[in-house]
Amino acid sequence: MTYTIKNLDTETLFALYKNMLKPRLIEEKMFILLRQGKISKWFSGIGQEAIAVGVTMALQDDEYILPMHRNLGVFTTRKIPLYRLFAQWQGKASGFTKGRDRSFHFGTQQYRIVGMISHLGPQLGVADGIALASKLKNKNQVTAVFTGEGGTSEGDFHEALNVASVWQLPVLFCIENNGYGLSTPTREQYNCKDIADKGLGYGMESHIIDGNNIVEVFTKVSKIAESVRSKPRPVLLEFKTFRMRGHEEASGIKYVPQGLLDAWAMKDPVMNFQAFLKDENLLNENQEVLIKEAIVHEINEHLEVAFNEEDIIPDETIELNNVFKEFEYQEFNNNLELKEMRFIDAISEGLKQSMEQHDDLVIMGQDIAEYGGAFKITDGFLEQFGKDRIRNTPICESAIVETAMGLSIAGIKSVVEMQFADFVSSGFNPVVNYLAKSHYRWSQNADVVIRMPCGGGVAAGPFHSQTNEAWFTKTPGLKVVYPAFPYDAKGLLATAINDPNPVLFFEHKGLYRSIRQDVPTDYYTLPLGKASLLKEGHEVTIISFGAPIHWALETLENNPDISADVVDLRTLQPLDTETIFNSVKKTGRAIILQEDSLFGGISSDISALIMEHCFEYLDAPVKRVASMETPIPFAKQLEDQYLPKNRFEVALKELLTY
Repeated sequence: MTYTIKNLDTETLFALYKNMLKPRLIEEKMFILLRQGKISKWFSGIGQEAIAVGVTMALQDDEYILPMHRNLGVFTTRKIPLYRLFAQWQGKASGFTKGRDRSFHFGTQQYRIVGMISHLGPQLGVADGIALASKLKNKNQVTAVFTGEGGTSEGDFHEALNVASVWQLPVLFCIENNGYGLSTPTREQYNCKDIADKGLGYGMESHIIDGNNIVEVFTKVSKIAESVRSKPRPVLLEFKTFRMRGHEEASGIKYVPQGLLDAWAMKDPVMNFQAFLKDENLLNENQEVLIKEAIVHEINEHLEVAFNEEDIIPDETIELNNVFKEFEYQEFNNNLELKEMRFIDAISEGLKQSMEQHDDLVIMGQDIAEYGGAFKITDGFLEQFGKDRIRNTPICESAIVETAMGLSIAGIKSVVEMQFADFVSSGFNPVVNYLAKSHYRWSQNADVVIRMPCGGGVAAGPFHSQTNEAWFTKTPGLKVVYPAFPYDAKGLLATAINDPNPVLFFEHKGLYRSIRQDVPTDYYTLPLGKASLLKEGHEVTIISFGAPIHWALETLENNPDISADVVDLRTLQPLDTETIFNSVKKTGRAIILQEDSLFGGISSDISALIMEHCFEYLDAPVKRVASMETPIPFAKQLEDQYLPKNRFEVALKELLTY
């Protein structure tokens, strides 16, 4: 192996050597602990240390790195105290996830590291968001994100590269091409000569680097990073290397030909560089021994600290309180001037006033800029707030949700518009596995609102009419808001944006231009988790949200003899169970109306809650009314049959006569 060390001083060469040696010696200790049953799993990066170390040393300490599970060298080069890493792997409290996750599935703002999730691909788009924040703040920084050659097969890879290229984001996409994705060789993973070729298709600069040559990695990445800081753009870096151990230790490497292992063993980045330093008379045997002894002593000392730490004592209150970042609701309501607004206008004005309230808030979505969005909600926003903050996106729901997560990591709020709520399925993974879990895992909140135009009644068919709130009310870590009136929509949207946690904000398309109400013209907020009691009665409690609230009110107008409490939930997570229970205890009967199909919908959970907490007050079984158990159809006569609007009155009267 040839090393070109021109312009590298001895101090830098020793730093490269020591920084590679430390993760190698830690790994050797981990193999022992694994056999002793003192850690549960290990993903080895032996043979790949030069990539993690070289890239990390090429970046500045305040620049973010998003590593993978073989990049121990990123963490050690950033000088994270070893006892904290050891505690992380043992599930101790002084680790980074408080026992809630293992391995490198964590991040730390202190060291500007954002760890992976097991789905691999989403962190690529998160890097886009961090880089976008850097660009918006004129920080002249780069963001480096790692994945393996296997991860380049995921759609998130292509979406992230495309967004980074279109927006010219300063991201270094670091691909560790190490021969195998678990047992799948590269020839079965992609069908091109080099992964670097994939960058060219996105108009992106690409480089191939010898991932086992620490000097080449460090010098080339340093030069590229410096260039990207002065001229922001994405760069794809393919590091040619090899995985010398199993995908994880339990899987072994029997599927790898021995000749291939032998060939790559000759390219060991640590041993080769050590030999080079000796050949150049820059390192002698005595120095080598002293360096290794110092690292081994540090490892053993920090292991003792981690082993001596008490195991975590489970505490339900702590666990439940860590799902969301604490949010202290602040009420704004100083303007008594009212103006009649349609539902859609209230949403638009609420968005605009939040953009004025938060001067770095970013809105992202398809066609939201010049065109004003599919429903014209952001019409005129581009002229007022500019292209940096009103961002048209490619058609790539996953990457944009991930970008929003990256913005949050970098301290910027964002609103993502799903053109239709149905399309969130293309971005489902980052919503439920990244946004929802990050605060619980490592105290990183996702300050993101996802607007969800939803619902039927407009003959839009099965791909533009779903009301899919139940996909998200099931997921701890997400808040779900679903207003039915212009006043609620504007005030709740402002609060959702103020809330530092991820919020799915459902807006029923059928209400956009059909419902009007007097709404304050100024900025105001309404609390999440507080239902609205629209009517009061004594015979029955009607519980609903979204468009069905209006169906229920219409039914009562046509049946003035029915005395009912009407509870508009407004927010589904958090859910106002107090208002529900108080009403049901008063009336003795409950009927829940939802637009979603019945099985697995939120009405089932509300029914169960009422049965558990109000059973002795009930005079009849809890009744649920919902759409048919089919996808929502297109033709009006079929859609009318599908929706529960025309079945509600019959069900209500049956309940009253039980």
